[in-house]
Amino acid sequence: MSSVLLEMKNITKTFPGVKALNDVNLQIKEGEIHALCGENGAGKSTLMKVLSGVYPHGSYTGDILFSNEVCEFKDIKQSENLGIVIIHQELALIPFLSIAENIFLGNEQAKNGIINFNATIAKTKDLLNVVGLKESPNTPINQLGVGKQQLVEIAKALSKKVKLLILDEPTAALNEDDSENLLNLLLEFKKQGMTSIIISHKLNEIARVADSITILRDGKSIETLDMKKDLVTEDRIIKGMVGRDLTNRYPDHTPNIGETIFEVRNWEVQDPANPDRNIVEDVSFSIRSGEIVGIAGLMGAGRTELAMSIFGKAYGKKITGQLFKDGKELKLTDITQAINNGIAYVTEDRKQYGLVLEEDIKTNITLANLKKVAKKTVVNGHQEVIEAEKYRKQMNIKSPSILQKTMNLSGGNQQKVILSKWMFTEPDILILDEPTRGIDVGAKYEIYSIINTLADQGKGVLIISSELPEILGISDRIYVMREGKFTAEFTREDATQEKIMKYMTRTGVEQQ
Repeated sequence: MSSVLLEMKNITKTFPGVKALNDVNLQIKEGEIHALCGENGAGKSTLMKVLSGVYPHGSYTGDILFSNEVCEFKDIKQSENLGIVIIHQELALIPFLSIAENIFLGNEQAKNGIINFNATIAKTKDLLNVVGLKESPNTPINQLGVGKQQLVEIAKALSKKVKLLILDEPTAALNEDDSENLLNLLLEFKKQGMTSIIISHKLNEIARVADSITILRDGKSIETLDMKKDLVTEDRIIKGMVGRDLTNRYPDHTPNIGETIFEVRNWEVQDPANPDRNIVEDVSFSIRSGEIVGIAGLMGAGRTELAMSIFGKAYGKKITGQLFKDGKELKLTDITQAINNGIAYVTEDRKQYGLVLEEDIKTNITLANLKKVAKKTVVNGHQEVIEAEKYRKQMNIKSPSILQKTMNLSGGNQQKVILSKWMFTEPDILILDEPTRGIDVGAKYEIYSIINTLADQGKGVLIISSELPEILGISDRIYVMREGKFTAEFTREDATQEKIMKYMTRTGVEQQ
């Protein structure tokens, strides 16, 4: 029987107005992959920040035992010295430094204050070989895709002689191939005796690699399941997470589709970093009132670039083509014009581009349409409160008040704030880029219900998603994009995962 490597006993952590962890218990066996599951806001990331010293001893109650020793970490450095290394969902890499410089940042290979670059490069090569990354150690981080950046983070963790590797949503921003490679790497580490904790909302991935699963709900530990001994299914995990059976991942919806309200013709966008390359090439599509249109494609296919270029030329150079709304051509030169013409864009990166994290819910909701709550240049604070409260209730944003800072909300509730912000602009066309990334199944269902409601109001909705089941479950019509071009179009009835994958990975055009 494997010995216990980590035990967390009766952990309680409180923030102003909310108890994030309430008497949580967790036990991790040596050499296992242990998954943490729960809805957004259940306390998973908070628990791992307590463990790793991000939240220091004294800011919580309860005990941490690692290798049978009581630990009272004052900071993350102390936990790393014991071999506990956490990789956060937001990667902590410096874009303009090289792979080698990032891996040994704060852990420099130096003697008498002088860095030994030969030793740094040699050790980096060894680490990159372990994680299967073939890039040169001198490659700048900003030249790597997200999947390779994730591998650099793991290499950085390995450089610290890791005993317990914690990965918070490691595949949230990865495509299927990169996710598969990362999971295989974790399984290889397990063979070598490493212990891992993985936080993920992708239940199929958890079922594939985890030995045990601990489920958190509302800041409490509900149960721990042994994947070999217990009858573990996705439905059982979901029931533990949300406290009820979720019989259907996608709400039933009968669309009421009308006339074409938005059309894009022969759209082309030049890559701003490479003038010789069009990142979007000769794309045409349409959206009808009440219709939910999906765009499927691999990362790098040009989906986000297409959406941002449409939204007031927020991305790209030498953009050509035509936009039509209600049969009238639009000439949009900036984001303000896009908003004024009834177009809204919910970005895939909610923390960097979607929200002002330091501001409260009220400010974020009204930010894109201040003229609705202002007279001339003076904001009517009372009216702002009324509008924000309306959306907090309508969207079921879980928070003590509209004055709570958005940085303290769970991912699902942050996403609801962004949707509220753009609904407040009263758009006719709503572009949603990865609207449920990093969100649990319960919150996803709520987001899908909101999307259906918007369509029922006669709005046109465009969804970009890397999750094929989501595209199939929510869309009325689907376009497939590959290398900047649309390669296929399917109705809901004709679309299958196999067909979509076929046209995501090869050229050719098919109209259904």
